[in-house]
Amino acid sequence: MTPTLITAVHFEPLHLPLTEPFAIATGAQYAAENVLVRLTLADGSEGLGEAAPFPAVSGETQASTLAALEQVRAGLVGRDARAWRPASEALGDSLALAPSARCAVETALLDALARHYGVPLYVMLGGAQSALDIDMTVTAGDVAHARKSAQAILARGITTLKVKVGALPPVEDAARLVAIHEVAPQARLFADANGGYDVAEALAFLKELARADVPLALFEQPVPAHDVAGMAELTRRSRVPVCADESARSAKDVLRLIREGAAHAINIKTMKCGVVEALTMWSLARAAGLELMVGGMVESVLAMSASAHLAAGLGGFTYADLDTPLFIASHPFQGGARYAGARLELPTDAPGHGVTLA
Repeated sequence: MTPTLITAVHFEPLHLPLTEPFAIATGAQYAAENVLVRLTLADGSEGLGEAAPFPAVSGETQASTLAALEQVRAGLVGRDARAWRPASEALGDSLALAPSARCAVETALLDALARHYGVPLYVMLGGAQSALDIDMTVTAGDVAHARKSAQAILARGITTLKVKVGALPPVEDAARLVAIHEVAPQARLFADANGGYDVAEALAFLKELARADVPLALFEQPVPAHDVAGMAELTRRSRVPVCADESARSAKDVLRLIREGAAHAINIKTMKCGVVEALTMWSLARAAGLELMVGGMVESVLAMSASAHLAAGLGGFTYADLDTPLFIASHPFQGGARYAGARLELPTDAPGHGVTLA
């Protein structure tokens, strides 16, 4: 038997308690109800993948993800893992409405293949680098929460803060940024509205920050995903670079954003599209001269390590928003990405993404 044939695919619920609710403009998660995927090759190599459905963002749930995986299990067994791009194409058809499930399977497949060959995943994906500098999120809340969160993040040695906005009126969100700037005057600040504003509100938010002399380095997804015209208007009018997240769920989306001049940067999340589609999105954005962010949903060290391998392997990412493992209270894994202040380092001597079950 060919040693790289897929012989088994298993999946199970993964409950991850959080240190605090992960609140954004469109909703909050109080625990991450994810899914663990285990994929085994004929030689015994086992790869791990994680699906992190975020109902408020994609409408996916743990239950819908488990159901979607059940539909593709039989079609995966017997495939040769070396043909991972054709396998991805098949998953794209079957899991079109379940991108986090697709991501988990592709991650597990690539992890198993990299373990078979005994190389780190970032090497297999390009080998550009083995470390990234990350930001950390200030979740949605009031001024007191923003100030306290910023101080706690600074105490970790992280000086780039990504502030969730859009759940409150622009003036109130701006007040949160003002408070953060007061306690962290040297910090680099991003704002992420997750589509919570309209164009007028987004401009009002930026005006309030300018009036308060609060510098903003990036403005992510200010308007809803479908409002590409609004994204284009803000990209033209804003002095702050505009980053597309929910508006960039596929290569086709990225191509439209490029054609319409609707973003300065793209947030690539494998959980939105899978690993292989993310590679195409990266190529398009790079060709168009857009900046790149790597991000994720509410993911453990497993999925975040895989995304870090992708970004480090490919290179070219200006921003790395890979902080959600710092919000996970407990998990069943060991190994993977190591966090030291703002530095995320990948193990260079572990095959695959380096994460194993404890």
